[in-house]
Amino acid sequence: MKTLLIQNIASLVSCDDEDRVYENVDLYAENGVIRAIGQNLDKAADETIDASHMLCYPGLINTHHHLYQQFSRNLPQVQNMELFDWLKTLYEIWKNLDENVIRLSSLTGMGELMKHGCTTCFDHHYVFPAGAGDLIGTQFEAASELGIRMHCSRGSMDLSVKDGGLPPDSVVQTVDEIMKDSARLIETYHDASFGSMRQVALAPCSPFSVSAELLRQSAILARQYHVRLHTHLCETKDEETYMLEREGMRPLAFMETLGWVGPDVWYAHGIHFNTEELKLLAETGTGVCHCPISNMKLASGIARIPEMLKLGVPVGLGVDGSASNDGSSLMEELRTAFLLHRLNSSREAPSGYDILKMATRGSARLLGRSDIGVLAPGKCCDLFLIDSRRLELVGACFDPKSVLATVGVRGAVDYTVVNGKITVKGGHLATIDEEKTALDAQRVCEGYLAR
Repeated sequence: MKTLLIQNIASLVSCDDEDRVYENVDLYAENGVIRAIGQNLDKAADETIDASHMLCYPGLINTHHHLYQQFSRNLPQVQNMELFDWLKTLYEIWKNLDENVIRLSSLTGMGELMKHGCTTCFDHHYVFPAGAGDLIGTQFEAASELGIRMHCSRGSMDLSVKDGGLPPDSVVQTVDEIMKDSARLIETYHDASFGSMRQVALAPCSPFSVSAELLRQSAILARQYHVRLHTHLCETKDEETYMLEREGMRPLAFMETLGWVGPDVWYAHGIHFNTEELKLLAETGTGVCHCPISNMKLASGIARIPEMLKLGVPVGLGVDGSASNDGSSLMEELRTAFLLHRLNSSREAPSGYDILKMATRGSARLLGRSDIGVLAPGKCCDLFLIDSRRLELVGACFDPKSVLATVGVRGAVDYTVVNGKITVKGGHLATIDEEKTALDAQRVCEGYLAR
């Protein structure tokens, strides 16, 4: 049995049903599960952290990413483009993905997430060039090296430019190929048990890159295997126009005809839902991952998050792809989301603590998990610690529930703990050689972009 004791935590923000904040407490975990939170716990442990002056939070949960984009950031040719042109330009780079690019982009992207308090990452991977290898298996291996919880998606595209879609022919597959590989990946990797470190979702790319048949068959297969469904939806007005012209209906109405609503479905972005569609999402328990930085970078619009929360739509937080965010910090996303909605909605905006709960228990709900996102006995020991004495936080910690969103933390956290194991210590990754990984990744990135 492996045990962890965190002593003298100055403030522990639980995000539990009672919104409890504990002061000057200890936290004790066995085999990755929290067993006790209280003062002066009489426990011995294999590893002990002195958390005097520390703020403690549930691990952040990223519910939408494209890790492969880590190697196509800050490229001048796409800086002022919107989504459709941006995608068509970058597909000419992404069509050259291989296992080595996937491994190192996953290590660096998830490593950055972990350094900023993230303990679970969902990645939406949908680019599968012919002969590129086992890209999803490679991602799971990278996650294991880092010690992060990983939800991978078997994404897909079957409409290339010649079919009226956006991607080149070399990265699309047939429905039969996609379904066969989807079943293989679920059977090989999906673990639905408590505390799972590996899960699989099915995630066709978007309605403008896939056929109705692929969406329909993905929903059937996902429910056969009891895994979740994910895609981009209502991200831009261009998408809305495209779907009205191609299908004669709005994107959500189209998805509803194919079985894509319900508590096992969540969409990325959801910027352009109308009021009736928001009510449908709430009634069916269909979720939305909010990606404010990416939405701003691509000039896509502002999601109606205050209304979604009031209606009871499940909402989580995500960084989106590194090429439309240019980073992988869910901590930065917290503050951006708070400020964006304050600007746009004033008094109707979610509080700083509301945004934190979106990134923890809200995101856990999107992934269908009740074992993470909250700090309480019986839950997984996924958390991060920040020393309140750092210069940037002087005079700012009177409300520990809101400080991450209102003030923000721009440097790395002091500790990240996943499944009861320390994965970030003193602001550095504890499980891999960070400097060597960065050098290897830069070399591979340069070769990849030169192809």
